[in-house]
Amino acid sequence: MATPKKGRNASAQSKPWRSLALILIAIAALTGGMFASGHTTPRLGIDLAGGTSITLRAVPEAGNESAINKTNMDTAVSIMERRVNGLGVSEAEVQTQGRDNIVVNIPKGTNSEQARKQVGTTAKLYFRPVIATEVSGGNGTASPSPSPTGSPSAEPSGKAGDKPEATDKNSASPSASPTTQGRAVTDALKADATPSASASDKAKASPSPSASGNTSGDDPSKLQEQYAALDCTNTKTRSTVGDGAKASESTLACGQNSQGQWQKYILGPAEVDGTDVDKAQAVLNTQTGAGWTVTMDFTDGGAKKFAAVTGKLAQNQSPQNQFAIVLDGDVVSDPYVRQALTGGNAEISGNFNQQSAQELANMLTYGALPLTFKVDSMTTVTAALGGDQLQAGLIAGAIGLALVVLYLLVYYRGLSFVAILSLLVSAALTYTLMSLLGPAIGFALNLPAVCGAIVAIGITADSFIVYFERVRDEIREGRSLRPAVERAWPRARRTILVSDFVSFLAAAVLFIVTVGKVRGFAFTLGLTTLLDVVVVFLFTKPLLTLLARRTFFASGHKWSGLDPKSLGAQPPLRRTRRPSAPVETKEA
Repeated sequence: MATPKKGRNASAQSKPWRSLALILIAIAALTGGMFASGHTTPRLGIDLAGGTSITLRAVPEAGNESAINKTNMDTAVSIMERRVNGLGVSEAEVQTQGRDNIVVNIPKGTNSEQARKQVGTTAKLYFRPVIATEVSGGNGTASPSPSPTGSPSAEPSGKAGDKPEATDKNSASPSASPTTQGRAVTDALKADATPSASASDKAKASPSPSASGNTSGDDPSKLQEQYAALDCTNTKTRSTVGDGAKASESTLACGQNSQGQWQKYILGPAEVDGTDVDKAQAVLNTQTGAGWTVTMDFTDGGAKKFAAVTGKLAQNQSPQNQFAIVLDGDVVSDPYVRQALTGGNAEISGNFNQQSAQELANMLTYGALPLTFKVDSMTTVTAALGGDQLQAGLIAGAIGLALVVLYLLVYYRGLSFVAILSLLVSAALTYTLMSLLGPAIGFALNLPAVCGAIVAIGITADSFIVYFERVRDEIREGRSLRPAVERAWPRARRTILVSDFVSFLAAAVLFIVTVGKVRGFAFTLGLTTLLDVVVVFLFTKPLLTLLARRTFFASGHKWSGLDPKSLGAQPPLRRTRRPSAPVETKEA
């Protein structure tokens, strides 16, 4: 009777508990992490939970194809996230796919047309003069106050020795009384509505109300009434304020100051727009001690317009010496000026850290990007339809799993115990990983992903069948169970690895070259293929090694699935060996 080789194989055969303990510890750790994080179920995609999915493709202007790059796409993602969140949507997903695609997944409860309009248009960036501002209270009647403390100031940008010291708005003079301020606001609105030769007067504003009820500067009293009633702490109100206002009109706006408070504004007509900014970047200014600042370089036309507006603002008192940087209707910064900035560049300084300075620089830069987005596809799924799809997918998976288990019971009998336990271990690993990957990397279980998990049942079962058949082949050749288990493993291992490698390669290629929901199928298929290798190596093989020591299996019981007689086993190998030629002896 052949015996297993000594050394490494014998050592592995004698310590199968180590592998079993390792995989059981891994399952326990993943399960504990799942409950500790509070994410006990996989995150569902919008095709299962309901919602809207929009796939956008970046289209550059002619002659500027290099504008589509990772930095600009990431900036577009951050701006689109702000747009979607402005609609009051929670847990919306905005992510890049490939080089020039952005996929926006918006959960149920949001108007798809409004969402498409919000995320599919190029960002609009304007520099508007501040006419009035105050902290917005819950009732919209907060007392007038100066601009929020800690906001930045704008200074000319140049050599360190030529640049005036950056100042903080804490030193701003107090605003006038409410009566005096109201008169000043009215005068400012009337001045903005009067035709002049300034850069803001591209067209005479008309007094037609906007989508949110805002009016142009031709009706200052109406705008003041809306300003008094405006509550920027209300998410729905904040998402619609300023809608429909033209660049040549005065409007209302909301923004968040450095203290986290919501600020409301009356803003004049846009004097400069985002296309006038040539470049903006975050800079750590160590020479003047200003900390993190944002520098802006303007185009030739933008430099003239910026010099004109800052020259006018520098003559006013706070807060009418400020200009608001407005991105898609939201005030992202409101620096004040002390002098006309005529050099074609400027620096915004204040209470910035590296992250906030970089965010503002990206927003300013994006306003000048020649990027537009084309809607490639938009799919809306109701919650009821998503629930039906999930139920149908689970039923299909249950039927497939039941058929696999039935086949194993009929054909492999006792060996099916090993296969069923391995399937359960694989299912536990897959479920816990999917639950944890939702909050970790944003993985969402959609319908194609469910299909990938169903396909994985067949891939996992195929690995068990390959190993079982190799063991049965060894028994047919006359070996007993324990050496058959060890001798069959190297041959089965090669076949399993090659098969799983082909499946994983197909999943990886599909994940890279596709966009949208198909990537969910590819990701799940690749994940379960890797888990198949882990389960076969750390659970199936060690468990079968242990069971080979049990009398029920080792004796070849007819219900074990390893009965030599039913398998048509040949006589032992030592009885069938014959020398191929007579052995000659040589005399000493």
